[in-house]
Amino acid sequence: MSIKSLLMPIVTQHMLGRTRLLRQRERSMKTRLRSGAPRQLHYFHQADDPYSVLAAHSLVALQQKYALQILPHIVSPPEQAAAPEPDKLQTYGRQDAHLLAQHYGFPIFPITIFAEQPSAEKTQMANRLLVAAMHMGLFVQLVDSISAALWNASQPLTEQTATALGIYPTAPGLTASEMQQANRLRKELGHYLGACFWYEGEWYWGIDRLYHLELRLQDELGSNEMSSNQPLLYPPATELAQPLHIAQPPEIDFYFSLRSPYSAIVAERAFRLGQLAGASIKLRYVLPMVMRGLPVPANKRLYIAMDAAREAHVRQIPFGRLNDPVGRPTERGLALMPLAESLGRGQDYVLSFMRGVWAEGLDAGSDCGLRKICERAGLPWDDARRALQDQAWRKTAEANRLAMSALGLWGVPSFSCAGTAVWGQDRLWVIADIMKKMAGQDTPLPKQVEPYNHQE
Repeated sequence: MSIKSLLMPIVTQHMLGRTRLLRQRERSMKTRLRSGAPRQLHYFHQADDPYSVLAAHSLVALQQKYALQILPHIVSPPEQAAAPEPDKLQTYGRQDAHLLAQHYGFPIFPITIFAEQPSAEKTQMANRLLVAAMHMGLFVQLVDSISAALWNASQPLTEQTATALGIYPTAPGLTASEMQQANRLRKELGHYLGACFWYEGEWYWGIDRLYHLELRLQDELGSNEMSSNQPLLYPPATELAQPLHIAQPPEIDFYFSLRSPYSAIVAERAFRLGQLAGASIKLRYVLPMVMRGLPVPANKRLYIAMDAAREAHVRQIPFGRLNDPVGRPTERGLALMPLAESLGRGQDYVLSFMRGVWAEGLDAGSDCGLRKICERAGLPWDDARRALQDQAWRKTAEANRLAMSALGLWGVPSFSCAGTAVWGQDRLWVIADIMKKMAGQDTPLPKQVEPYNHQE
């Protein structure tokens, strides 16, 4: 075992620990209170990003609910290193944002709003209008209307649009300069996407992470400034808790990587969903992106780890004392998947591996660590040692990657069921909804956000 493997669990347990996060929040709040500054929420908006459309629509409610000063920034799409499949990201993002809008009861402008990507010319004009609105202090008030015009394929976006809004578009050069500054600030603060919120040292991407921010703000404000039990704008989906009765439950394809923290925190929940729905889970393991030659920037790795820790805490999943299994540990782990499945212990093995490397700091690259993972999952160590020499898993992993790519997906964890494919540990509710509908159960929507009216 290397020094790195010995130290990493100790360092990450501290870095990703809840205690450290809460202390950091408390320090930030005390610093602000001493300075007398208002609560400031930085928001990074990408005009041609559908997630940004939803995020920007939330600003009015956040501002009113928590007395926040909103500081908007207009940014460019992420660099290719952070989003290695930009075309797939655009296509999937439009579908997923539409799904989110439906899930949260968004009164989104026409139902086909995300049917196609806006042109480069319309996006450029939208950026000029957004920068102008920002300079006039009207971004929060006008961003919905500008988004509506940008994303409505039948509606032009011209200087006449600006006149109707009471603003004049900034010059292209000034717009580009403003966006470059915003891009630099986003990178300096540690992120790479649009639809991002930054509040006193912490990032929140998209509307389905805003509940973390809301819980933080409610904790800060306390009962003196707002009533307790305030409903969240976008509450996280609840997990399926009771068995469903489905005559012929469909199979669930679970695409995952042993090196993915999001895969680690969703595996047990996915298996539980399968049990309650009576559905079998097909384990579709793939190699991590970085082991397939795709870059993963440091700021992306850090945000994913911090975000996974928050999500794991809310769902009471052990996480944070990790020993990164990149490289040999992952290869050894995947080499044992055929053995585990042949013994009917596939799910047990996946859970044992995930818990071992992501919560217990076990080094799967060592025989000592991997043996513990194997034996508690029901895999005899002598059989496991022989299975480590078999490289057949590589063909299976590549076949799984190709199957995932054919679904229009490229990242893990992903799920495919009954003709629906989704990406992310925070989309397991989509699969649960499919099962509920098959069982004849209605699925109520979470609390709706405020009505949208782009004429105002």
